[in-house]
Amino acid sequence: MREKNHRLGLLGSVIAALSAITAAAQPGSCPAPSEAVGGPSNAHTRYAEANLQPAVIEPGARPFSLAERMRQYDVPGLSVAVIHNGRLDWARGWGFRDIASCAPVTPDTAFQAASISKVVTAMVALRLVEQGRIGLDRDINEALRSWQLPKDPKLAPGGVTLRQLLSHTAGLGVHGFDRGYPPDAPLPTTVQILDGLPPADSQPVRSILPAGAQFQYSGGGYMVTQLALSDVSRMAFADLAEREVLGPLGMTRSAFAMPPSAAIRADMAFGSAYGAPIPGNYVVVPQLAAGGLWASAGDLARLLIDLQASGAGEKGHRLSPAMARAMMTPVRDNWGLGLALYRDGVPRFGHDGVNPGFESFMAAYLDKGDGIVVLTNGGDGRRLINEVVRAVAADYGWPDIAAPATEEKSLSVAELSRAAGRFEGSGLNIDIEARPEGLFARFVGAPAAAAERLTAFSPTRFRSESLGITIGFAPDFSSFTFVDGGPPMKVVRTKPAPPVNEGN
Repeated sequence: MREKNHRLGLLGSVIAALSAITAAAQPGSCPAPSEAVGGPSNAHTRYAEANLQPAVIEPGARPFSLAERMRQYDVPGLSVAVIHNGRLDWARGWGFRDIASCAPVTPDTAFQAASISKVVTAMVALRLVEQGRIGLDRDINEALRSWQLPKDPKLAPGGVTLRQLLSHTAGLGVHGFDRGYPPDAPLPTTVQILDGLPPADSQPVRSILPAGAQFQYSGGGYMVTQLALSDVSRMAFADLAEREVLGPLGMTRSAFAMPPSAAIRADMAFGSAYGAPIPGNYVVVPQLAAGGLWASAGDLARLLIDLQASGAGEKGHRLSPAMARAMMTPVRDNWGLGLALYRDGVPRFGHDGVNPGFESFMAAYLDKGDGIVVLTNGGDGRRLINEVVRAVAADYGWPDIAAPATEEKSLSVAELSRAAGRFEGSGLNIDIEARPEGLFARFVGAPAAAAERLTAFSPTRFRSESLGITIGFAPDFSSFTFVDGGPPMKVVRTKPAPPVNEGN
């Protein structure tokens, strides 16, 4: 859902510029890049190139090729890195990082990682916690020196803590920073962002819900974290992240540099939308901790490998084993400290991200050394990501990271009615209704005609094609969680199902 809102918000900001861009900028006008420029090819990369499938397939349907799907989804460039047995198994790019110059994606191409930035931010924060520079469970105002989070005696009588900020349980507003700034625009300072003052284009970051009581995704909370880390370290956040995480992990194609540094610009992806470059080729995201990281897929795989190793008890990594496990332990619902936690099946961790012109995803197993990173630079990137992840998961035998493509299942009205009712949470408010012809969902307040029929995979798993997500119900149907196509948001039943009309 967050991804869809970002894409809708992007439409208004780029539509005028798109009308002035000629067909010469279309990826179809670029000659196919040589296979070698994308990186090494092997049996695994060739499998991914030939075996993409949507979540729901018709009987006897053939797989799609990667080239077909990139055209269909208007995705100019793609970068993938795969982790197997605790090491980087392969990293490869396809397509174009710049559709105007036809520059190809290489294994080293840096993309905007968007909200994946929060994972690096959390690691930096926990590094400083282990160094005794900042408290994990103390009022964050004790660490802030250049600004203070306004006190709210009702919602946060004891203040908010770093643990709450990293796990999105601090009760702060400002879900995300959707638009970014043109490369030549004046940029707000961190304090201006936090107070919602020009040239910032977002609301002030303030308490809106009781601290610690619920999950409420807040990019604004990560900006509070960014300033606190800079204040206690007396370093610019980008330099601190380089010192504590990026440099030691050898993430040479990654930086919190907005605008991007010369080193990043030498091989970076430009964002696109609707088959054309976005205005300025990318937006500047000064909200570094929340979404300002440029990174290659291989670099993000190195990050995941380090977390997997320390989480498995190995010493000598960025975090101690105890702190890595704390990072991977749920604080509320399916969120740890900077990490989304996937707890259906074999536990995994990861994050996704959306910035204008870019979509990203990474996931890794908690207790074994396998995982994947996928980065895209435009179009319906998330749908392509889902299919690439499904193909790689099928190749390596990872049914938890992505369920195999399947045909629709036929369920009785009695089976469907268990999933019906009103569900709220994670910013969503949805009515689900069982009918003889299937399970239907619509946002509360939307007209009845807007209800979408969900595809049934099993009595507890259904898919919304309009949103590109699969949901899994709890065994007692008291809640459902996104299990494919989006972050693991949890949505809770608040009203029982209405009586089922079994007539036609």
